[in-house]
Amino acid sequence: MTTAEAYARFATREVRGVSPAYERLSLAVSRDHEVLTLLDGLPPAKRQPNLLFGVVRWLGGPVEDPAAFHDYAVANWPAIEAQMRVRATQTNEAGRCAVLLPVLAALPQPLALLEVGASAGLCLYPDRYAYRYGEQRVGSGEPVLECAASGLVPPTRVPQVVWRAGLDLNPLDVTDPDDVSWLDALIWPEHAHRRARLRAAAAVAAADPPLLIRGDLVDDLPALAARAPADATLVVFHTSVLYQVPVPGREAFVRLVRDLPGHWVANEAPEVLPYDGLPTTPGEGLHNVLALDGTPLAWTRGHGQEMTWFG
Repeated sequence: MTTAEAYARFATREVRGVSPAYERLSLAVSRDHEVLTLLDGLPPAKRQPNLLFGVVRWLGGPVEDPAAFHDYAVANWPAIEAQMRVRATQTNEAGRCAVLLPVLAALPQPLALLEVGASAGLCLYPDRYAYRYGEQRVGSGEPVLECAASGLVPPTRVPQVVWRAGLDLNPLDVTDPDDVSWLDALIWPEHAHRRARLRAAAAVAAADPPLLIRGDLVDDLPALAARAPADATLVVFHTSVLYQVPVPGREAFVRLVRDLPGHWVANEAPEVLPYDGLPTTPGEGLHNVLALDGTPLAWTRGHGQEMTWFG
């Protein structure tokens, strides 16, 4: 896929109807030969829209107006390129806990959670947040995570978590203003509710920091998993992470995680982690597949705002 095609696809599959500013911007970049030429000087994994737009936002550049964005990107490309080479899209959306909750609540309690690609670890606190599935509210914490769920009876309680740890190539620290500013820059322009959610979830993590280990999802996972308490159910989980891992690494990770004790919860796009016999997606836009131990259970949206259960 060319860079132009990737930006056009991002516009139509990921942000259409969700972020008008990024839809306009992605389509404009897909036709902007000058910016595309600059992007093609980067390694393929560093050309993605979320990374470019996040870096420009973090640097204080304009993302609402495509013409202003073009001028800023061309004039400031050395600074943009330098940040794109050292940063990664580490969107740490606590809202994704809403689609994980039905699986986590149904497993034998208590849980030892280990997140692969944990970023700042905000998805390691499903027991501390509150949830609203239609009229049903679960839990009593903050933030309150809204999810439109169909095809299932929502859980009635949050899980009991006795250990939480994360693995990331570059773990972020919610007590570091620079790291939090990067997480904020990755949130799409119109999503004020997600910015408020980030602040509330960061306060939860800062009050009781998780164990975050800098490491590789294959090389360093067994040693971290071995640190989980033996009297808890180990749950290794990840959401919208494996697209950043080359295919051989994904395959090695799947082989490894299947052999670990406990359970494996995946929430990834179907082209990233394929399954046989999936039902048709419910509507347009990018959907992930929520799966437990390799068995697909539900379609989910990327920020946890919606799920359609079929398992």
